[in-house]
Amino acid sequence: MKVGILDYGAGNVQSVQFALQRLGYSAKLSANVDELNACDKIIFPGVGHAKPAMARLRERNLDRFILECNKPLLGICLGMQLLCSHSEEGDTDCVGVFDVPVKLFNSSELKIPHVGWNTLHNTNGKIFNSDFENASVYFVHSYFVPENSYTVATCDYGQKFSAALERDNFFGMQFHPEKSGVAGEKLLGRFLAL
Repeated sequence: MKVGILDYGAGNVQSVQFALQRLGYSAKLSANVDELNACDKIIFPGVGHAKPAMARLRERNLDRFILECNKPLLGICLGMQLLCSHSEEGDTDCVGVFDVPVKLFNSSELKIPHVGWNTLHNTNGKIFNSDFENASVYFVHSYFVPENSYTVATCDYGQKFSAALERDNFFGMQFHPEKSGVAGEKLLGRFLAL
């Protein structure tokens, strides 16, 4: 099986590659649409700011590739947020796979960004079955996706938000599965087994 990682200058690529290697897979980092089309699974990682990240996706025609992708595609952290319709971060129009907004955590009582381990709830879907209810995973984010019809796992940080999204062949994880220990490794494995 060929696994492709979208190359658009986002951080956390190396940690994703290491996590895949631990699972027995090598992944091709590429911005070339033909190379990505030859892959069986696509991972869309992301650490950074929404506006320049979307600009780089558009420069490389990767926004169109994502929208037209018909194989399993997993957005991680910023990657998940960029699959949504619009982000408050930089007032950015995103790819639009999930027709939901990305909002800034707004609380004087919470530490922003939300950094560290937190617990998954309401797990369901093709990847997130009940085995992952109450699993601990690792988050680093200042923006969140509200709970919506695509939500397949939630988390609480001052309010309930989407920890994971699913629509057809598209999946998103707000947390970093590659940094989430055994639970994260299992979730990556379930995505790769689709």
